[in-house]
Amino acid sequence: MTNPLTMEETMGRELDERIITRAILERFMRKLDSCLDLDVAIVGAGPSGLVAAHDLAAAGLKVAVFERKLSVGGGMWGGGMMFNEIVVQEEARGVLEKFGVRTEKFQENYFTADSVEAVTTICSKAMGAGAKVFNLMSAEDVIVREKRVCGLVINWTAVEMGGLHVDPLALHARFVVDATGHEAQVVRVVERKVGAELFTPDGRIQGERCMWAEIAERTTLDNTKEVFPGLYVAGMCANAVFGSFRMGPIFGGMLLSGQKVAKLILERKGEMGR
Repeated sequence: MTNPLTMEETMGRELDERIITRAILERFMRKLDSCLDLDVAIVGAGPSGLVAAHDLAAAGLKVAVFERKLSVGGGMWGGGMMFNEIVVQEEARGVLEKFGVRTEKFQENYFTADSVEAVTTICSKAMGAGAKVFNLMSAEDVIVREKRVCGLVINWTAVEMGGLHVDPLALHARFVVDATGHEAQVVRVVERKVGAELFTPDGRIQGERCMWAEIAERTTLDNTKEVFPGLYVAGMCANAVFGSFRMGPIFGGMLLSGQKVAKLILERKGEMGR
């Protein structure tokens, strides 16, 4: 048996910048290429998107999450006004504990958790279950066939921010989840470009209302559903599309919404030929 190399011997090996670059290019391209035909494409890596990604991937579906920002976590990452603690109610505490995120009781029906621990743990578990996460990518358009969303058109967020005329790339997905929060970015594209009615009261995006945590937490779950054939909404996006309130730095509804949208899609697993 050969003796293992010491740290000094290992660090003394030559490193070639070209190999470092090649490793990044080849591994990233392999990852992206593997996600051109998905069971579920999730737009937005906030709490609802990440929980949904975990549950869907753990059930054996091919899932990728596309996040326009550098970091994942959405509103959960910053807690409340940059105080990195979050609040969840009793019903949602079990979701955090399922992921191994520690909670602490504040008073009856109010539990706190460290927002950084929550985001990093849920994201890690989602990726460990098999979900792929692509940050710095925006969904600028959708693919629609026979009045059904069946894919995404993606581009680098930097291209979008710079207003550069750079053509995007595309991927197919049997289902798409808009978990982009207040902006409801994917649903807005469908409303603007497809010319068909959404499954809302007047066929249009209803718009987000002011803060009312009690109602917003309940309606987040009620509004987590299919809004157009092949397209689901989750998290704050669901309330923005169906015209309900915002909830602020309580995240139970977000977590439960991710769980619910995954369950709804899994009920249609037979449509994926699996």
